[in-house]
Amino acid sequence: MKYKLIHKTEYKYAEAVNNYHSLVCLAPRSLPDQLCQNFTIHISPEPSHIIARKDFYGNTTHYFSLHSPHKTLIVRTTAMVERITDATGSLFLPSEESSETARKRLLGDRALKISLLEYMLPSPMVKWDYEVRNFAKDCFQEGVPLYECVKALCRKIYSEFDFVPDFTTVHTPIKDVLTARKGVCQDFSHLAIACIRSYGFAARYVSGYLETLPPPGKQKLQGSDASHAWISVYIPDYGWCDFDPTNNIVPGERHIVTAWGRDYSDVPPLKGIIFSYGKHTLSVEVDVIPV
Repeated sequence: MKYKLIHKTEYKYAEAVNNYHSLVCLAPRSLPDQLCQNFTIHISPEPSHIIARKDFYGNTTHYFSLHSPHKTLIVRTTAMVERITDATGSLFLPSEESSETARKRLLGDRALKISLLEYMLPSPMVKWDYEVRNFAKDCFQEGVPLYECVKALCRKIYSEFDFVPDFTTVHTPIKDVLTARKGVCQDFSHLAIACIRSYGFAARYVSGYLETLPPPGKQKLQGSDASHAWISVYIPDYGWCDFDPTNNIVPGERHIVTAWGRDYSDVPPLKGIIFSYGKHTLSVEVDVIPV
């Protein structure tokens, strides 16, 4: 499948902003099963320079700064992305390694543990306690394959939580989401990651997109009108495996990867510093168009 991605972010400020520094993380990754082409970024007002670089996690970011007064900022990115699938079908066989065996391998292999440690420890937006761990207790059975344990956790989140836009913000704690039993894809991904790490496994946060229009006869997936988020878990005898707890599916060709990190704080679409005062409004428009 080939897609055209359009992501438009617009800030409107009550008072003029005199200086603004921003980091943009919206360029889709190029992966073995995903090819990103013709990525462009347009900013208004136009900065004198846009500097591209790779961050610690291998994501492509773009830095820019504005030094003239403005009351509106628009960042618009476009890209062509091809999701590559094998014509003969998937050759992936789900791992049969039990959670107990997987945990022992992670603890016993020092080099492996060091390489995964940042995805196993608490991070700025992913922390846990007994209550979070207890929520996933029935999913992580010692003799059950780790792959199936994670699928069970995603199924539980999907079944017990309601997708409610605007109920939470990017700063809502996991415990509040767990108590309210509602949130959005970012919340469900953070909860899943917290549960998985609480049992000694490595999990990372994945940001990206879902195809906007569903196939004929299929129900529209939640989160497809905006940036989406899901998780990736390290399965020792296979590698990184993606799971989408918001929709209780294993991500496929309709999921387009932008970036990954420990949690959302590592990969927000835009983050910046402004020199101004007063309120501002934010609007985001996303289109994922099959071509």
